[in-house]
Amino acid sequence: MNRAFGYPAVLSDGPVLLRPYLRSDAQAWSEVRQLNQRWLAPWEATPIGPWAQMNSTAAFKQVYKGLRAAAKEGEAMPFAICLRPPEGGPERFVGHINLGNIVRRAFASAYCGYWIDSRAAGQGIMPTALALVVDHAFNAAGLHRVEINIRPENKASRRVVEKLEIREEAYHPHYMFIDGAWRDHIGYAVTVEDIVGDGGLLRRWHRLRSTPPQ
Repeated sequence: MNRAFGYPAVLSDGPVLLRPYLRSDAQAWSEVRQLNQRWLAPWEATPIGPWAQMNSTAAFKQVYKGLRAAAKEGEAMPFAICLRPPEGGPERFVGHINLGNIVRRAFASAYCGYWIDSRAAGQGIMPTALALVVDHAFNAAGLHRVEINIRPENKASRRVVEKLEIREEAYHPHYMFIDGAWRDHIGYAVTVEDIVGDGGLLRRWHRLRSTPPQ
């Protein structure tokens, strides 16, 4: 892979660790995906086969191959989201975040998608992961803009960007084929200029987490 693209990379903040996928992630990835079918399936592109089959350890081999190929071409930056226990010991795989459809030169933009194990949701892990990825995109990867498109009904995912005060800027009718139909999406976006005053999105997140609700 070409490190000039800003990848591979390892990013962390507190217990949250983002790293490239490993072949050895197959079992943990499959277990989390199988357990979270009802949590994840309504928000993901309609699979071409049964959930159990498309999220098996065997399927991970093709997922891993595709992610590595996209990263090698500089088209994506996929990260496994892991938690490091405070007492030490092995990290725990809890989710996925990816910068995809990366376009450089004058556009310098990417789309971000993510998902998390329902057992780890609501703990500030995903906003931290998104902040880490956006800061990495703007610094090491030299991008200027990151977009996140979310179904209006997906309140948990929308809450992630809202916690970070990422700008809502568009509504996309019939945007993507998900859960058996063409679904509308709300478009959120953040540019370098949006967060320069905060010293980065992660610093903004730390500030917002420490500020009592009004």
